[in-house]
Amino acid sequence: MTAPTRFDTLSRRGLLAATATTALAAEALAPRAAMAQTIGADEARQIAIDAYIYGYSLVTTDITRLQMSNVAQQGLMQAPLGSFFNVRGYPPADYRGVSATNADTLYSMAWLDLQEPQVFSHPEIKGRFFNFELIDLWMVVKHSVGTNTTGTAAATYLFTGPGWQGQVPPGMVHIAYPTRYLGVLGRTYALDTPEDLAIVHRLQDQYKVVPLSSWGKPFTFAAPPVVDAGIPHREAPQKVILSLGLEGYFNWMTRLIPAAAVPAAEDAPMIERMAKIGLVPGRPFEMSKLSPAVQAALRDVPQVVTDRLNAGWANLGQDRNGWRVTTSGAIYGTDYLTRAIWASNGWPSQQPEVSVYPTVYVDSTGEALSGTKGYTLTFKRGELPPLNEMGFWSITMYQIDNGLWFYPNPLNRLTLSTRNTFKYNQDGSLTLYFQHASPGAEKESNWLPAPAAPFAMTMRLYWPNRTPPSILDGTWAPPPVVKS
Repeated sequence: MTAPTRFDTLSRRGLLAATATTALAAEALAPRAAMAQTIGADEARQIAIDAYIYGYSLVTTDITRLQMSNVAQQGLMQAPLGSFFNVRGYPPADYRGVSATNADTLYSMAWLDLQEPQVFSHPEIKGRFFNFELIDLWMVVKHSVGTNTTGTAAATYLFTGPGWQGQVPPGMVHIAYPTRYLGVLGRTYALDTPEDLAIVHRLQDQYKVVPLSSWGKPFTFAAPPVVDAGIPHREAPQKVILSLGLEGYFNWMTRLIPAAAVPAAEDAPMIERMAKIGLVPGRPFEMSKLSPAVQAALRDVPQVVTDRLNAGWANLGQDRNGWRVTTSGAIYGTDYLTRAIWASNGWPSQQPEVSVYPTVYVDSTGEALSGTKGYTLTFKRGELPPLNEMGFWSITMYQIDNGLWFYPNPLNRLTLSTRNTFKYNQDGSLTLYFQHASPGAEKESNWLPAPAAPFAMTMRLYWPNRTPPSILDGTWAPPPVVKS
């Protein structure tokens, strides 16, 4: 058997044990679930809130998977399970698939069913930033493939799911996962020019996935049958989740755990606590078995949690000149709230050494941003975002509507970034403008149109410096947004 690589962080034996333990736990918790109708309303409500938060990233990721891959053929940000879609240009302004999406890189994505191991390969990619996030159903990103994590050389990876036992073929890097499904989300930097887009398209065409049983053999992909998942394909996941109601949401959770998503060992106290309201992995959740008082106490839990997650997103991380800067994410442990916050408005988060996404909702005085007013942001000379030489930065405008979404505008300008040709001030500084109406023809090159309503902006820093000045250690921060 091939020796395990440094990516084998979860052993096959551990996955088998975790699966068995969860199944046994479900049996052991059954008597407690049967007594759920005797629990007090206040305690039941708090457990339901905590359980809803615990499962939010899981349900969000699974709904996102279905919206993207439960299709018969490729479409915009969609491809059948087991195949890549490659976005050939930047997402349109009316795109509503993933909250807070970017317009800096060309997306490539495949959703994989690890019931059979899958092989992923990419070509050598020199001279430009690229990254593939490897997202399990819990929305945990322990591994990332790309320029500043694994290098520029061509590589081949073997992805396996819970309980897999087998030999790793030579030349493959093995990564084991605790969930049946895995998202491979690629971003490849591209200039918005026909020449550079053509180069990136040739790279995208070489991003491949194939079942292990077909590796090295002739293989013709066949799309699996489309199933009736009972959800819309183009609705924001947060709205889809709300439409499920509490019972529908919890039943979605219990269908996934542990059949498609093995809980981490540190989740055991949460699993045990959920059983007190009849919420047991692998078993249906029935509100009717709870007392009328408890049912009434649980009725508004979905909206209460949604509101909490939206508020949490606006305040995630540290306040630096009005920007919320978080250098955590991707791996959460038992911080279920932070994980759910990321799932609700920023699915999925990346590893900080890959990118950091400061977001701003307020101006320098703490007042909420609104396109009915005008704002500026000025980088002093020599103080543009500090990045690796192959890194890049951008600022994206978002309208706020149960998530963060592009703002359609006559210029079709969704971002300001290193791709733009700016007009600099005489002292070498750079001033950017954010407002609904044009700041004037002489300033339009530096203008990012805003909706005539509340808005937010995200600054993306790809491949940030690891040494000062750096956003990672707080020795650099985005300038404040100032009302003009």
